Amino acid sequence: MESGSRGAAPGRVSVSAVLPAGGSGERLGGATPKQFCAVQGRPLVSYAVRAMERISWISDIIVVVSPENIETMKTIIEKYGHKRVTVVEGGRTRHRSIFNGLKVFAENEFSSHLVQKPEVVIIHDAVRPFVDEDIVSKVVMAAKEHGAAGAIRPLVSTVIASAADGCLDHSLERARYRASEMPQAFLFDIIYEAYQQCTDYDLDYGTECLHLALKYCKTNAKLVEGTADLWKVTYKRDLYAAESIIKDNLSQQVCVITSVKETLAQIGFLLPESLKSQIKVEAISIPLSKNDSHLQNIISGQCNNFVCVNDKRWAIQETQELVDMLEISNIPLLCPVVLILVHLDISENNSFSIGVEDLTTIKKFARETKKKNILVYGLLIQYK
Repeated sequence: MESGSRGAAPGRVSVSAVLPAGGSGERLGGATPKQFCAVQGRPLVSYAVRAMERISWISDIIVVVSPENIETMKTIIEKYGHKRVTVVEGGRTRHRSIFNGLKVFAENEFSSHLVQKPEVVIIHDAVRPFVDEDIVSKVVMAAKEHGAAGAIRPLVSTVIASAADGCLDHSLERARYRASEMPQAFLFDIIYEAYQQCTDYDLDYGTECLHLALKYCKTNAKLVEGTADLWKVTYKRDLYAAESIIKDNLSQQVCVITSVKETLAQIGFLLPESLKSQIKVEAISIPLSKNDSHLQNIISGQCNNFVCVNDKRWAIQETQELVDMLEISNIPLLCPVVLILVHLDISENNSFSIGVEDLTTIKKFARETKKKNILVYGLLIQYK
């Protein structure tokens, strides 16, 4: 969802997010920090921002980057049309960067960025692109009740400790331990107080925000079981895995649009019914309009596949409305959008053909939309 369609936060609390994105990406290798590496042509950090941005009840998103990448981040925000985002200069470590992000809500020295202090603040890594509203909502609600909360996952491998001579000292019972993941959420006053009390050692060598809340504010975080897609892009192979997941997600949803006419509405019902066992289907029966909120929400959800069923001869003018909406949404910047125009011939005429003029029109329309990364296909069906 975009900022114009704010929904209510869980429990009616005010919520904002801080995304640390100042890492150098040493483990990834290469000159480009991993948060700025392109996945399907789009920087990884943009996916994480988009994930938070689509949650309408998150008021502000603070992205913390290293000084040399501030202009790069601002360019990304402008190019991909991100809203409600403030870019802040980070520190030399993860904790120092998060602390800078929190200061935006509270300290005069950041007055040029000052935004309203939230009741709950989410902290989420900019290199964890796959997070949905459900887990964010659960963590926020747990933080409201307990003061702090974080997503966890079962350990994949057993953790062992080595002795000074390099031999095994002991191992941990894997069933008793969990991997700490993101997102995490805190009552703002708790996590901000914890950072204010931190020692330089904590700020320079610590990595776990939940531990700071426990150490300095005696706040025991509620642990929330997370989903398998909360993993962090760390190594180069993770970029390829992320790309594969994105491609797979894009192919799993289609929006079927039909007009409100009875015959077309019937087709609009039968087509989704035949598809829904294979992919996620959104079916709507409306005249194409830039002002339709349902269609706008589907587009903001980043659907990349559309089937438009119409009895008008290719309905180019109406389809242009959808193309305009897609272009404004910036979705085609991410990867191609597939648009299938189905002309349903319901006349009594037995002739089943397409004229040269119609063919020329649709080919011209398809060439123009292809320049915008929108791939248009036409299908003529005679329906009796």
